[in-house]
Amino acid sequence: MSKKSKIFLSGVVEGFYGRPWTMTQRKELFRREQKWGLNTYLYAPKDDYKHRMYWRDLYSLEEADQLMTLISAAEEHHVEFIYALSPGLDITFSNPKEVAALKRKLSQVCEFGCRSFALLFDDIETEMCAADKEAFSSFAEAQVSVTNEVFRHLEEPEIFLFCPTDYCAAFCTPSVPLSSYLNTVGEKLNPAIDILWTGPKVVSNHISVASIEEVSSVLRRPPVIWDNIHANDYDPQRVFLGPFKNRPTELIPKLRGVLTNPNCEFEPNFVAVHTLATWCKSNSGQKDVSMDVEDQGSDYNPHEALQLALTDWLVEFGQADQPDGSRSRGSRSKRDASEEEPMQTDGYVPGPKDNPLYTAEPLTLSDLTLLSELFYLPYEHGPTALRMLQELHWLRSNSDAATFGTTATESEKVQEWRQRAEKFDDMCGAVVQMFNRLSNAPNRIILYDLYNYICDIKSGVSMARAFIKTLGGLTPHPAMIINDDPEPWGFRGGLSGEFQRMLPCHGNRDLFRTPPATRVYTIRPYTPKDQSEVLKLFKEMQSESLQKVELVGDRLVEGHITPSQNCSAILEDVSGVCGYVFALTDAKTAVTEALYPKTMLQDYPSVIAIQIHPNVPDPTAVKRLIGHVLSSLRDSGSSGVFSEFRSNDRRMLDFLKTLNLFQVLQVNGLPTDLVVMGTKL
Repeated sequence: MSKKSKIFLSGVVEGFYGRPWTMTQRKELFRREQKWGLNTYLYAPKDDYKHRMYWRDLYSLEEADQLMTLISAAEEHHVEFIYALSPGLDITFSNPKEVAALKRKLSQVCEFGCRSFALLFDDIETEMCAADKEAFSSFAEAQVSVTNEVFRHLEEPEIFLFCPTDYCAAFCTPSVPLSSYLNTVGEKLNPAIDILWTGPKVVSNHISVASIEEVSSVLRRPPVIWDNIHANDYDPQRVFLGPFKNRPTELIPKLRGVLTNPNCEFEPNFVAVHTLATWCKSNSGQKDVSMDVEDQGSDYNPHEALQLALTDWLVEFGQADQPDGSRSRGSRSKRDASEEEPMQTDGYVPGPKDNPLYTAEPLTLSDLTLLSELFYLPYEHGPTALRMLQELHWLRSNSDAATFGTTATESEKVQEWRQRAEKFDDMCGAVVQMFNRLSNAPNRIILYDLYNYICDIKSGVSMARAFIKTLGGLTPHPAMIINDDPEPWGFRGGLSGEFQRMLPCHGNRDLFRTPPATRVYTIRPYTPKDQSEVLKLFKEMQSESLQKVELVGDRLVEGHITPSQNCSAILEDVSGVCGYVFALTDAKTAVTEALYPKTMLQDYPSVIAIQIHPNVPDPTAVKRLIGHVLSSLRDSGSSGVFSEFRSNDRRMLDFLKTLNLFQVLQVNGLPTDLVVMGTKL
């Protein structure tokens, strides 16, 4: 492979569901990428018919002209244009006509001047059709075979990306190292083809060096991160204006590249793309990061990167958009851009007793910082938003102290409640002020992309503000009074909101890390009277999985082996037994020692059997149940415990992954239909 293909790919993937960006917006993106030192754009809008649904159709003359113009604009700004095609919805991999259609479509784009390509097989069904089952041994082999053939047909372009169906660790069964799909891709995909990866999850909160080293080993190459941390196509009420974070810059020399798949709305992505550019440069100090660069330490600070981005964005807000969508540039200083406002020019001068002319307050950096903190990142609110939630929670929880009037007892708690209520009111006022300033900013293009979001947060904050005033004995505006017959804005979210409020996981995960349970669970020791209900649950869950392999847990549940003292527990709700845990402190008394190496039994001397009914939605109760038995094992002197599962018991394997209590153990010589998970005590 040539040296050029080793350049670190950094930039943007337009890969979201929803209305694609316009040609004008994409050209503006190229300008920003060049200015900030990014070098790549991946064209993959999910709702472009000829990218995904009608992938076989060639482009018309008018469409071809648009794409050629776009490719030329990217080249002009030194941005690599990667054209992606997503044939996975309905392609028959074994049909030569289908492969020919793929080649024909990409050859047409080649004629437009495009030199870099991608095939994407994300978000599709994994069941092969009958013809493909006859031709290929697995879904991965089918994808790899066609991808390799298309790659050769295009004369092995220097940049060619492949998006697997299992594109994050959460999709890999039973784990990344043991995924047959990923191992096939790593082994058989042409080594010159790069592979896209989103991290531990579809939207990954953190991406660690260890996780990238793990997947790189399986893929036999460093991945290109398709980063969804700023994607918002799954939630129309959220936009993400926080910095690129929770990705250590030590990742850079271990990756082939990072492409952000940001918000559907174009203008709010100023922060996402700007901070990504700062992150990319922080480790190497140069625009194009070579894969050979040694780790030089990180000087990336997400808060500082955010302030840099917001400072530049403030200038954009001050540039009035033109009727044709273009903007005036370079005619004003930063001070002018942030302070100059539209002026009334009809010559009217109010008299001494008339109302003065309305003067819009200028948008400030503090306003944009507040905006960013209100719409921060998927897994966390910004500091100000979190403080507002905490204050509202405290004020409501301590509403007994909200006694105002001449007869109020001036206790310390009453004084504290008043002070915190005033503080909360000021914070709400700052949100309303930010909304008003944004609404009057000269750049209406940015405003219109943000308007629904800032209008929504202003309304929500205003209702919370009115509620606290009511608790404090004050009378809010009539439109904000909370009663049994509210205005429509008093019950937000429509039908979707009603559904969410009925789910146990609904609520603020930053303030309430454990969502409130909707059921009452009892955790208690197992007694012989529970045997019939335990066996009923055991047999019901056994029907979900293979019967070929016998587990130690089967014998524990059926009573052939007696659990160790204090090592059996039951989870119970109003319907009866809905979960159980049984354990043996000394696994050697029950397992076939030839199956497990001595070193493993030394590290994990105990064995545990776990079963939870699928109707148990609350992970907290399950964690407590398992934790009770783990604590007993630890007290008995055990240093570790393992548990056996049938490999197709996907439900339990996935559920235990979410608890973060156990990890999949790699044990040589295990039957393929057996998965072992364990944890140190």
